[in-house]
Amino acid sequence: MVGVNPGSNNAIRADVAIAGGGIIGVALGLELRLRGASVTVLERDQAMRAASWAAGGMLAVEDPQNPPLLMDLARLSARLYPEWLQRIEELSGLRVPMRTQQALQWVGPADLKSLARDGIATAEEIHDLAPGLHEEGPRFRLIQEGSVDPRDLCAALPRAFVAAGGRLVEACGVTGISQADNEVRVHTASGTFVAGHFVNCCGAWAGAAIEGLANLPVEPVKGQMVELHCAPDRLRCVVRAPNVYLIPRGDGRVTVGATIEHVGFDDDVDDGAISGLVQTAQKLLPDLRSQQPIKSWAGLRPGTPDGLPVMGPALDSRGENKPPRCWHATGHYRDGILLAPATARVMAQTVTGDRTAIALDAFAPARFTPALPQG
Repeated sequence: MVGVNPGSNNAIRADVAIAGGGIIGVALGLELRLRGASVTVLERDQAMRAASWAAGGMLAVEDPQNPPLLMDLARLSARLYPEWLQRIEELSGLRVPMRTQQALQWVGPADLKSLARDGIATAEEIHDLAPGLHEEGPRFRLIQEGSVDPRDLCAALPRAFVAAGGRLVEACGVTGISQADNEVRVHTASGTFVAGHFVNCCGAWAGAAIEGLANLPVEPVKGQMVELHCAPDRLRCVVRAPNVYLIPRGDGRVTVGATIEHVGFDDDVDDGAISGLVQTAQKLLPDLRSQQPIKSWAGLRPGTPDGLPVMGPALDSRGENKPPRCWHATGHYRDGILLAPATARVMAQTVTGDRTAIALDAFAPARFTPALPQG
């Protein structure tokens, strides 16, 4: 992986230091760098190898499980995605294609009456996109939304960030921050980094104690997934149904997910959970088959009590941050891949003092500490 070692330099300086080298942290770093800021991203392990690597990659703007307050951010991100991918490809020299362009979303009996007749996918449409789908299965809504393979982004995005002039430091977890003289000193086991601003993008680890910052109610939510196979022409779109989704990669691989488990930082794969996913997926699409050894994995999503991201000024251990130099951009739960371009855009605008593309009130960190002043 691309990166640098801080070595003996105990005061590497940047305009912005970001803790967390997942898709949110690296995307924000790239956006800030393209705006002219010097940026250092500090990753506790290896960049893009936690939730970003384990994700499904659906750009699920219309997922009915998403909180309504997420819609403006999701729609903004979907609009930004084509140009964002193009820029990443140009900088990295690696392709990050859209793997699908449409999705079939299961519609429950209670929702059928509220949908217009033309909102339900016809038998012809289903046969064109997913001819292997169980013929006696449920009704589906046809949605124009894409998907990417996160492994493509995991290879290209860090490379693009470094190519743009960003500094990526791996195996360098942040332990604490301190503010003085219009700067933030970011403390790590590898040395101290000095920046004008600090952003916590630590994903599932963002709620853990960073000395000098008030704790956040961000917790890991485990998701297990498995890869199955079918002929590429048997599934050409994403399919979402209760307890399962299918994401074809266009080459015969189909990602099946995902469990939702509140088990702390346990990311072990459980054979029973994987078997359940396989059986549910094969009922929906009988053409799916496993290959031995079966590929399965688990990731830890960053969850919040209200299911919304945390984006805005971070309070210190005294409940202060004036003027704001420390920020949070985390808690994206199941939508980190979808929301990365928009989060990068609005958080870069926030950190640099510009007007944001959309209002961020619903995502303010201070909503979890109502006794303290907002923002």
